[in-house]
Order: sequence, then C-alpha cells, then structure tokens
Amino acid sequence: MNRELSASKSPSVPGKRNLRAGWWTLLVFVCLGILLEIGLGFRGHFYMDVSQQTRRLMWRLAHAHGTLLALLNIMYGLIAVQFSNGGQQFGSRALLAASWLIPSGFFLAGLFAYQSTPGLATLLIPPGAVLLAMGILLAARNRTA
Repeated sequence: MNRELSASKSPSVPGKRNLRAGWWTLLVFVCLGILLEIGLGFRGHFYMDVSQQTRRLMWRLAHAHGTLLALLNIMYGLIAVQFSNGGQQFGSRALLAASWLIPSGFFLAGLFAYQSTPGLATLLIPPGAVLLAMGILLAARNRTA
C-alpha cells in the first residue's frame, strides 16, 4: 500500500527529466554568474571595457534567463505529477529546449558581439521564447484539479 502511494506521488518521467536538467542548468548559470562577478572584480578588459557594454548586457541576460529558466524547470519537475498525460511530453521538452535556446542566444550574441551590435545568435531567442510560452501553456492546460 505504501509503495503504491509513493509511486503515485513520484514525479513522472518528463518531470524527472526537468528536475535533473533544472538542477544542472542552475549549476551552470550560477557558475556563469560567479565568472561575471570575477570579471567585474578584476576589471577584465574583455568584459569591463566601455566598448564591451553590449557583451556585458548579453551575458547578464544569459545569466538571469538561464537561472530563472532552471528554477522553472525544477518547479515543473516537482509538480509534473499533477498534470494529465496529454501534452506532458511536449510541454516538458519545450521547457527544456527553451532553457537552453534563450540563454545560449544571449550568451553567444555577447560572445560574437561587434561594437554595439549583438551577434546573430540572437536568432535563437525568439524560437526559445515560443517554446517557453508553449510549455507554460501546456502546463497550465494539463494541470488536473
């Protein structure tokens, strides 16, 4: 009886995937934040020079979005047991893809920034945003009472 009860409350496979990816993604973007703070502290030319303002902005956006999307995946993984089966797989994968597309777009745009123009990697951000919206929509729609 206890085994059945605990099995019914354990996160589903997509939920487990989101939990695992969320924690690892959180680690990656917290480490990125630490590196950004080191760049600030040591006044690194590659990061702090006035001509690198676009790079600084893009990397801060990558850090912020990556961290928040990691937390979103952790929350999704924790509450995935409350979702109905319809759309759960796609919703899970959409959130996972968005969690890498959006921050990667910002980070790579900063890495390949030219003067005040971010790199072409910003093209990764809109598809990531669409996948994020779809994942949230499916999570909201599939939630059971």
